[in-house]
Amino acid sequence: MTQIKATLVKELRDRTGLGMMECKRALVEADGNLDEAVRVLRERSAIKADKKTARVAAEGLLGMLTDGSAGVLVEVNSETDFVARTEKFLNFVNDVTRQALESGASDLASFNTDALESERQTLVQELGENIVVRRVTRVEADESGQVYGYLHHDRKKGALVALKGGDRELGEGIAIHVTAEAPPVVRPQDMPAERVASERAILVAQAQGENKPAAIIEKMIEGRLQKFLASSSLVSQVYALDSEVKVGQLLKTSSADVTAMARFGVGEGIERNETDFAEEVARQAG
Repeated sequence: MTQIKATLVKELRDRTGLGMMECKRALVEADGNLDEAVRVLRERSAIKADKKTARVAAEGLLGMLTDGSAGVLVEVNSETDFVARTEKFLNFVNDVTRQALESGASDLASFNTDALESERQTLVQELGENIVVRRVTRVEADESGQVYGYLHHDRKKGALVALKGGDRELGEGIAIHVTAEAPPVVRPQDMPAERVASERAILVAQAQGENKPAAIIEKMIEGRLQKFLASSSLVSQVYALDSEVKVGQLLKTSSADVTAMARFGVGEGIERNETDFAEEVARQAG
């Protein structure tokens, strides 16, 4: 059997980030050839990563970067918050975010690359959990505008806002508001027609049990629909940083306008597995 020097094992470990014993086994299999051992480990990493893809990853962190005229938000998921707080995971999120901004990608479909997938699979092998680059979004400002962002200190929620007019204080303040209040649209008229129709159908069903004339019920439905649209629109909401003013009033006073926005919250829409703390620790130990 080929004798594997400790220095060679260390070099392979430095290149791949994997365990010493796993690196030694790969070198034995590759008869001491470092490049071949790297290939062996990558193949094993891909197989193990594929096995983990069925496991729910609903924890994780957000990444956010802006360069003045554009900004990106990225969500990367892990199975547990324990892994999401590791340095390797954080470095991966930061790297993905940087790549997303530099690439000009507008969504995940236009951003995924073989190199990124290889990096993800290696991290799955190292951390022992399913890691998912779940979504990427890009916000761009008009020619005379700027993009501002806010990422909450726990990196679990954040937002980007494209502002025309105004200043940095206003832009960052509105990004904080969007992060906190999560308005789906900027203005009531921006609400998708199918969402309006769905809300109207709900209101109609709710009103059917009310013993009032049809004309009165129709006015009630319209009033409630307008209230829903107002509460769901950025410009109609009370500003999170000043309860005395609405966002729309603040924008008007500053001769500014929000032309685009985006908001992410980690794990939104993912059905989570209920795992207790003991199970999480046992998984990490295994």
